[in-house]
Amino acid sequence: MDQATVTPVALIVGVTGMAGVAITEALKKPTALGGPWTVYGVSRRPLPTWFPSSLLNQHIELDTLNQQQTHKLISPLASQITHVFWVALQVNESEEINISLNSTMLSNVLNALTSSSDSKLSHVTLQTGTKQYMGPIFDPILSTQLVPRDSPYIEEYPRLPFPNFYYDLEDILASYSKSFTYSIHRASMIMGASTRSYYNLLLTLAVYALICKHENYPFRYMGNKYTWEHFWDVSDARLLAEQQIWASVTNKAKNEAFNCTNGDMFTWKTIWKVLCDVFEVEFVPFDEKEKFDFMEFMKDKGQVWDRIVEENGLYKTKMEDITCFGGMEMVLKIEIQHVCSMNKSREFGFYGYANTLKSVPEWVQRLRKMKILP
Repeated sequence: MDQATVTPVALIVGVTGMAGVAITEALKKPTALGGPWTVYGVSRRPLPTWFPSSLLNQHIELDTLNQQQTHKLISPLASQITHVFWVALQVNESEEINISLNSTMLSNVLNALTSSSDSKLSHVTLQTGTKQYMGPIFDPILSTQLVPRDSPYIEEYPRLPFPNFYYDLEDILASYSKSFTYSIHRASMIMGASTRSYYNLLLTLAVYALICKHENYPFRYMGNKYTWEHFWDVSDARLLAEQQIWASVTNKAKNEAFNCTNGDMFTWKTIWKVLCDVFEVEFVPFDEKEKFDFMEFMKDKGQVWDRIVEENGLYKTKMEDITCFGGMEMVLKIEIQHVCSMNKSREFGFYGYANTLKSVPEWVQRLRKMKILP
Protein backbone atom coordinates (compact mmCIF):
# COMPACT_ATOMS: atom_id res chain seq x y z
CA MET A 1 0.00 0.00 0.00
CA ASP A 2 1.39 3.38 -0.96
CA GLN A 3 1.01 5.43 2.21
CA ALA A 4 1.33 8.68 0.32
CA THR A 5 -1.79 8.12 -1.77
CA VAL A 6 -4.06 6.15 0.53
CA THR A 7 -5.21 7.45 3.90
CA PRO A 8 -5.64 4.36 6.06
CA VAL A 9 -9.20 3.84 7.26
CA ALA A 10 -9.75 1.15 9.89
CA LEU A 11 -12.97 -0.71 10.58
CA ILE A 12 -12.87 -2.31 14.05
CA VAL A 13 -15.54 -5.01 14.30
CA GLY A 14 -16.23 -5.67 17.98
CA VAL A 15 -15.09 -2.19 18.99
CA THR A 16 -16.47 -2.21 22.56
CA GLY A 17 -14.65 -5.36 23.69
CA MET A 18 -11.29 -5.26 25.50
CA ALA A 19 -9.24 -5.57 22.31
CA GLY A 20 -11.54 -3.20 20.40
CA VAL A 21 -11.08 -0.43 22.97
CA ALA A 22 -7.30 -0.94 22.95
CA ILE A 23 -7.07 -0.90 19.12
CA THR A 24 -9.18 2.29 18.96
CA GLU A 25 -6.84 4.03 21.40
CA ALA A 26 -3.67 2.71 19.75
CA LEU A 27 -4.70 3.77 16.23
CA LYS A 28 -5.42 7.31 17.43
CA LYS A 29 -2.00 7.79 19.01
CA PRO A 30 0.20 10.24 17.06
CA THR A 31 2.87 7.52 16.99
CA ALA A 32 0.59 4.84 15.46
CA LEU A 33 2.34 2.94 12.66
CA GLY A 34 0.97 3.74 9.21
CA GLY A 35 -1.09 6.67 10.56
CA PRO A 36 -2.76 9.07 10.88
CA TRP A 37 -5.75 6.70 10.88
CA THR A 38 -9.44 7.29 10.36
CA VAL A 39 -11.28 4.86 12.64
CA TYR A 40 -14.76 3.39 12.27
CA GLY A 41 -16.14 1.05 14.92
CA VAL A 42 -18.88 -1.57 14.75
CA SER A 43 -20.77 -2.95 17.75
CA ARG A 44 -24.14 -4.64 18.22
CA ARG A 45 -25.30 -2.16 20.84
CA PRO A 46 -24.92 1.60 21.42
CA LEU A 47 -21.58 2.77 22.81
CA PRO A 48 -21.38 2.58 26.63
CA THR A 49 -20.64 5.80 28.54
CA TRP A 50 -17.16 4.57 29.51
CA PHE A 51 -16.09 4.12 25.88
CA PRO A 52 -13.64 6.78 24.52
CA SER A 53 -16.11 7.67 21.75
CA SER A 54 -14.30 10.90 20.79
CA LEU A 55 -11.60 8.67 19.23
CA LEU A 56 -14.02 7.16 16.70
CA ASN A 57 -14.65 8.98 13.44
CA GLN A 58 -17.86 6.99 13.10
CA HIS A 59 -19.72 4.39 15.15
CA ILE A 60 -21.92 1.85 13.36
CA GLU A 61 -24.49 -0.05 15.39
CA LEU A 62 -24.90 -3.32 13.57
CA ASP A 63 -25.57 -7.01 14.12
CA THR A 64 -23.17 -8.54 11.59
CA LEU A 65 -25.16 -11.81 11.69
CA ASN A 66 -27.80 -9.93 9.70
CA GLN A 67 -26.65 -10.12 6.08
CA GLN A 68 -28.99 -7.46 4.65
CA GLN A 69 -28.28 -4.93 7.39
CA THR A 70 -24.54 -5.55 7.10
CA HIS A 71 -24.62 -5.03 3.34
CA LYS A 72 -26.72 -1.88 3.69
CA LEU A 73 -24.46 -0.24 6.31
CA ILE A 74 -21.01 -1.54 5.30
CA SER A 75 -20.95 -1.70 1.49
CA PRO A 76 -21.20 2.14 1.12
CA LEU A 77 -17.90 2.31 3.04
CA ALA A 78 -16.08 -0.13 0.71
CA SER A 79 -14.44 2.74 -1.18
CA GLN A 80 -12.94 4.07 2.09
CA ILE A 81 -12.01 1.16 4.39
CA THR A 82 -8.45 -0.09 3.90
CA HIS A 83 -8.06 -2.24 7.03
CA VAL A 84 -10.39 -4.45 9.06
CA PHE A 85 -9.53 -5.34 12.66
CA TRP A 86 -11.68 -8.38 13.48
CA VAL A 87 -12.10 -8.70 17.24
CA ALA A 88 -15.78 -9.73 17.22
CA LEU A 89 -16.91 -12.91 18.90
CA GLN A 90 -20.08 -14.96 19.27
CA VAL A 91 -19.88 -17.69 21.92
CA ASN A 92 -21.90 -20.87 22.24
CA GLU A 93 -21.18 -24.10 24.13
CA SER A 94 -21.42 -26.08 20.90
CA GLU A 95 -18.42 -25.63 18.61
CA GLU A 96 -20.57 -26.36 15.54
CA ILE A 97 -22.79 -23.40 16.44
CA ASN A 98 -19.68 -21.25 17.08
CA ILE A 99 -18.48 -22.12 13.58
CA SER A 100 -21.80 -21.15 12.04
CA LEU A 101 -22.21 -17.85 13.94
CA ASN A 102 -18.64 -16.55 13.64
CA SER A 103 -18.21 -17.61 10.01
CA THR A 104 -21.47 -15.90 9.07
CA MET A 105 -20.42 -12.62 10.70
CA LEU A 106 -17.00 -12.53 9.05
CA SER A 107 -18.35 -13.52 5.63
CA ASN A 108 -21.12 -10.90 5.78
CA VAL A 109 -18.65 -8.09 6.48
CA LEU A 110 -16.05 -9.21 3.95
CA ASN A 111 -18.68 -9.69 1.23
CA ALA A 112 -20.03 -6.19 1.88
CA LEU A 113 -16.52 -4.70 1.61
CA THR A 114 -15.30 -6.61 -1.44
CA SER A 115 -18.40 -6.76 -3.64
CA SER A 116 -17.89 -3.34 -5.22
CA SER A 117 -15.31 -2.53 -7.90
CA ASP A 118 -13.92 0.42 -5.90
CA SER A 119 -13.09 -1.69 -2.82
CA LYS A 120 -10.03 -0.31 -1.03
CA LEU A 121 -9.62 -3.20 1.45
CA SER A 122 -5.97 -4.20 1.66
CA HIS A 123 -5.56 -6.07 4.98
CA VAL A 124 -7.63 -7.89 7.60
CA THR A 125 -6.35 -8.81 11.06
CA LEU A 126 -8.14 -11.71 12.74
CA GLN A 127 -7.92 -12.19 16.49
CA THR A 128 -8.27 -15.80 17.65
CA GLY A 129 -6.66 -17.59 20.58
CA THR A 130 -4.95 -20.56 22.14
CA LYS A 131 -7.93 -22.86 21.57
CA GLN A 132 -5.99 -23.22 18.30
CA TYR A 133 -3.64 -25.54 20.25
CA MET A 134 -6.05 -26.89 22.89
CA GLY A 135 -9.22 -27.56 20.89
CA PRO A 136 -12.85 -26.67 21.79
CA ILE A 137 -12.36 -26.78 25.57
CA PHE A 138 -15.83 -25.37 26.35
CA ASP A 139 -17.78 -27.82 24.18
CA PRO A 140 -19.38 -30.28 26.66
CA ILE A 141 -19.04 -33.27 24.31
CA LEU A 142 -15.76 -32.56 22.48
CA SER A 143 -13.84 -31.26 25.52
CA THR A 144 -13.68 -34.76 27.03
CA GLN A 145 -11.73 -36.08 24.01
CA LEU A 146 -9.07 -33.39 23.64
CA VAL A 147 -5.32 -33.97 23.65
CA PRO A 148 -3.76 -30.50 23.47
CA ARG A 149 -0.42 -29.73 21.82
CA ASP A 150 2.70 -29.56 23.99
CA SER A 151 3.55 -26.14 25.37
CA PRO A 152 5.12 -23.74 24.72
CA TYR A 153 2.66 -23.46 21.83
CA ILE A 154 4.21 -22.64 18.46
CA GLU A 155 2.40 -21.31 15.39
CA GLU A 156 3.66 -24.14 13.17
CA TYR A 157 1.73 -26.82 15.07
CA PRO A 158 -0.74 -28.60 12.75
CA ARG A 159 -4.43 -28.17 13.42
CA LEU A 160 -6.07 -30.55 15.89
CA PRO A 161 -8.54 -33.09 14.46
CA PHE A 162 -11.55 -31.35 16.04
CA PRO A 163 -13.98 -28.70 14.81
CA ASN A 164 -12.76 -25.24 15.78
CA PHE A 165 -14.25 -21.97 14.58
CA TYR A 166 -10.77 -20.40 14.47
CA TYR A 167 -9.83 -22.79 11.67
CA ASP A 168 -12.93 -21.85 9.69
CA LEU A 169 -12.27 -18.13 10.06
CA GLU A 170 -8.66 -18.60 8.90
CA ASP A 171 -9.92 -20.52 5.87
CA ILE A 172 -12.41 -17.76 5.01
CA LEU A 173 -9.59 -15.19 5.01
CA ALA A 174 -7.32 -17.42 2.93
CA SER A 175 -10.08 -17.77 0.34
CA TYR A 176 -9.83 -14.00 -0.31
CA SER A 177 -6.05 -14.07 -0.82
CA LYS A 178 -6.36 -12.56 -4.32
CA SER A 179 -8.17 -9.51 -2.91
CA PHE A 180 -6.31 -8.60 0.30
CA THR A 181 -3.69 -9.79 2.78
CA TYR A 182 -4.42 -10.89 6.33
CA SER A 183 -2.75 -11.75 9.63
CA ILE A 184 -3.88 -14.04 12.45
CA HIS A 185 -3.29 -13.04 16.09
CA ARG A 186 -3.59 -15.83 18.66
CA ALA A 187 -4.20 -14.40 22.11
CA SER A 188 -4.11 -16.10 25.48
CA MET A 189 -6.68 -14.95 28.07
CA ILE A 190 -6.94 -11.20 27.52
CA MET A 191 -6.48 -8.49 30.13
CA GLY A 192 -8.11 -5.20 29.31
CA ALA A 193 -10.93 -2.83 30.24
CA SER A 194 -14.50 -3.34 29.03
CA THR A 195 -17.86 -4.55 30.31
CA ARG A 196 -18.67 -6.01 26.89
CA SER A 197 -16.18 -8.88 26.55
CA TYR A 198 -17.41 -12.42 26.85
CA TYR A 199 -14.29 -13.80 28.55
CA ASN A 200 -13.13 -11.04 30.85
CA LEU A 201 -10.63 -12.62 33.21
CA LEU A 202 -9.66 -9.55 35.22
CA LEU A 203 -13.18 -8.20 35.67
CA THR A 204 -14.34 -11.67 36.76
CA LEU A 205 -11.59 -11.88 39.39
CA ALA A 206 -12.19 -8.28 40.46
CA VAL A 207 -15.91 -8.82 41.01
CA TYR A 208 -15.18 -11.97 43.01
CA ALA A 209 -12.54 -10.20 45.15
CA LEU A 210 -14.80 -7.21 45.82
CA ILE A 211 -17.73 -9.44 46.82
CA CYS A 212 -15.43 -11.35 49.23
CA LYS A 213 -14.21 -8.04 50.68
CA HIS A 214 -17.71 -6.57 50.99
CA GLU A 215 -19.13 -9.66 52.73
CA ASN A 216 -16.01 -10.63 54.70
CA TYR A 217 -15.45 -13.96 52.91
CA PRO A 218 -11.99 -15.43 52.32
CA PHE A 219 -10.75 -14.77 48.76
CA ARG A 220 -10.09 -18.39 47.82
CA TYR A 221 -8.58 -19.76 44.63
CA MET A 222 -11.09 -21.66 42.47
CA GLY A 223 -8.58 -23.59 40.36
CA ASN A 224 -6.46 -26.63 41.19
CA LYS A 225 -2.99 -27.17 42.66
CA TYR A 226 -1.54 -27.61 39.16
CA THR A 227 -2.42 -24.13 37.87
CA TRP A 228 -1.63 -22.59 41.28
CA GLU A 229 1.98 -23.77 40.92
CA HIS A 230 2.63 -24.13 37.16
CA PHE A 231 3.38 -21.57 34.47
CA TRP A 232 0.76 -19.59 32.60
CA ASP A 233 0.60 -16.56 30.33
CA VAL A 234 -1.92 -13.86 29.38
CA SER A 235 -2.30 -11.19 26.71
CA ASP A 236 -2.46 -7.49 27.52
CA ALA A 237 -5.04 -5.84 25.23
CA ARG A 238 -2.58 -2.98 24.49
CA LEU A 239 -0.04 -5.51 23.22
CA LEU A 240 -2.66 -7.17 21.03
CA ALA A 241 -3.46 -3.78 19.52
CA GLU A 242 0.22 -3.04 18.94
CA GLN A 243 0.85 -6.38 17.22
CA GLN A 244 -2.23 -6.12 15.01
CA ILE A 245 -1.35 -2.62 13.82
CA TRP A 246 2.25 -3.70 13.21
CA ALA A 247 1.16 -6.71 11.13
CA SER A 248 -1.33 -4.65 9.14
CA VAL A 249 1.37 -2.28 7.83
CA THR A 250 4.39 -4.65 7.66
CA ASN A 251 4.83 -6.53 4.39
CA LYS A 252 6.83 -9.33 5.97
CA ALA A 253 3.97 -10.11 8.38
CA LYS A 254 1.33 -10.54 5.67
CA ASN A 255 -0.59 -13.86 5.51
CA GLU A 256 1.10 -15.10 8.69
CA ALA A 257 -0.19 -16.29 12.07
CA PHE A 258 1.37 -14.96 15.28
CA ASN A 259 0.96 -15.83 18.93
CA CYS A 260 0.41 -12.70 20.96
CA THR A 261 1.07 -12.98 24.68
CA ASN A 262 2.92 -10.74 27.11
CA GLY A 263 6.09 -12.77 26.67
CA ASP A 264 6.50 -13.50 30.37
CA MET A 265 5.11 -16.26 32.59
CA PHE A 266 3.61 -16.43 36.05
CA THR A 267 1.98 -18.87 38.44
CA TRP A 268 -1.55 -18.18 39.65
CA LYS A 269 -0.18 -18.12 43.17
CA THR A 270 1.79 -14.96 42.23
CA ILE A 271 -1.19 -13.34 40.52
CA TRP A 272 -3.32 -14.10 43.58
CA LYS A 273 -0.91 -12.15 45.77
CA VAL A 274 -1.06 -9.19 43.36
CA LEU A 275 -4.88 -9.28 43.39
CA CYS A 276 -4.89 -9.38 47.20
CA ASP A 277 -2.71 -6.25 47.28
CA VAL A 278 -4.80 -4.40 44.71
CA PHE A 279 -8.16 -5.18 46.34
CA GLU A 280 -6.89 -5.18 49.94
CA VAL A 281 -8.04 -8.67 50.79
CA GLU A 282 -6.15 -11.24 52.81
CA PHE A 283 -4.04 -13.77 50.90
CA VAL A 284 -5.33 -17.32 51.50
CA PRO A 285 -2.88 -20.03 50.34
CA PHE A 286 -4.45 -22.75 48.20
CA ASP A 287 -5.26 -25.90 50.13
CA GLU A 288 -6.42 -28.85 48.05
CA LYS A 289 -7.77 -30.63 51.15
CA GLU A 290 -10.41 -27.92 51.51
CA LYS A 291 -13.37 -28.52 49.22
CA PHE A 292 -14.57 -25.27 47.65
CA ASP A 293 -17.54 -25.21 45.28
CA PHE A 294 -16.90 -21.86 43.60
CA MET A 295 -19.96 -21.89 41.32
CA GLU A 296 -22.22 -22.71 44.26
CA PHE A 297 -20.59 -19.87 46.24
CA MET A 298 -21.12 -17.28 43.46
CA LYS A 299 -24.61 -18.23 42.33
CA ASP A 300 -26.51 -15.97 44.76
CA LYS A 301 -24.02 -13.09 44.87
CA GLY A 302 -25.62 -10.94 42.15
CA GLN A 303 -27.42 -8.82 44.76
CA VAL A 304 -24.14 -8.17 46.59
CA TRP A 305 -22.65 -6.86 43.35
CA ASP A 306 -25.77 -4.69 42.81
CA ARG A 307 -25.18 -3.15 46.25
CA ILE A 308 -21.48 -2.52 45.49
CA VAL A 309 -22.47 -0.78 42.23
CA GLU A 310 -25.14 1.28 44.01
CA GLU A 311 -22.98 2.25 47.02
CA ASN A 312 -20.11 3.42 44.81
CA GLY A 313 -22.15 5.09 42.06
CA LEU A 314 -20.63 2.82 39.41
CA TYR A 315 -21.56 2.29 35.76
CA LYS A 316 -24.61 -0.01 35.97
CA THR A 317 -23.66 -3.64 35.37
CA LYS A 318 -25.15 -6.99 36.25
CA MET A 319 -22.75 -9.57 37.68
CA GLU A 320 -23.91 -12.24 35.20
CA ASP A 321 -23.20 -9.96 32.21
CA ILE A 322 -19.61 -8.98 33.05
CA THR A 323 -18.16 -12.19 34.51
CA CYS A 324 -17.30 -15.64 33.18
CA PHE A 325 -17.12 -17.64 36.42
CA GLY A 326 -17.79 -21.03 34.82
CA GLY A 327 -15.28 -20.56 32.02
CA MET A 328 -12.62 -19.27 34.39
CA GLU A 329 -13.05 -22.08 36.90
CA MET A 330 -12.82 -24.62 34.08
CA VAL A 331 -9.68 -23.09 32.60
CA LEU A 332 -7.99 -22.89 36.02
CA LYS A 333 -8.58 -26.60 36.53
CA ILE A 334 -6.86 -27.67 33.31
CA GLU A 335 -3.64 -29.61 33.94
CA ILE A 336 -1.39 -28.09 31.28
CA GLN A 337 1.19 -25.33 31.36
CA HIS A 338 -0.51 -22.67 29.29
CA VAL A 339 2.42 -20.90 27.65
CA CYS A 340 2.90 -19.60 24.09
CA SER A 341 6.20 -19.03 22.33
CA MET A 342 6.72 -15.46 21.10
CA ASN A 343 9.81 -16.41 19.06
CA LYS A 344 8.12 -16.18 15.67
CA SER A 345 6.91 -12.66 16.42
CA ARG A 346 10.42 -11.56 17.35
CA GLU A 347 11.95 -13.23 14.30
CA PHE A 348 9.52 -11.24 12.14
CA GLY A 349 10.43 -7.97 13.88
CA PHE A 350 7.74 -7.48 16.53
CA TYR A 351 9.35 -6.95 19.93
CA GLY A 352 6.37 -5.79 21.99
CA TYR A 353 5.91 -7.21 25.47
CA ALA A 354 4.05 -6.48 28.70
CA ASN A 355 4.96 -7.11 32.32
CA THR A 356 1.95 -9.10 33.55
CA LEU A 357 2.42 -8.42 37.27
CA LYS A 358 2.53 -4.67 36.54
CA SER A 359 -0.33 -4.71 34.06
CA VAL A 360 -2.80 -6.23 36.57
CA PRO A 361 -2.86 -3.13 38.84
CA GLU A 362 -2.73 -0.83 35.78
CA TRP A 363 -5.88 -2.36 34.30
CA VAL A 364 -7.66 -2.32 37.68
CA GLN A 365 -6.82 1.39 37.93
CA ARG A 366 -8.23 1.90 34.43
CA LEU A 367 -11.46 0.04 35.35
CA ARG A 368 -11.75 2.32 38.39
CA LYS A 369 -11.34 5.43 36.24
CA MET A 370 -14.08 4.12 33.93
CA LYS A 371 -16.33 3.76 37.02
CA ILE A 372 -16.71 0.03 36.34
CA LEU A 373 -14.92 -0.87 39.60
CA PRO A 374 -14.93 1.07 42.90
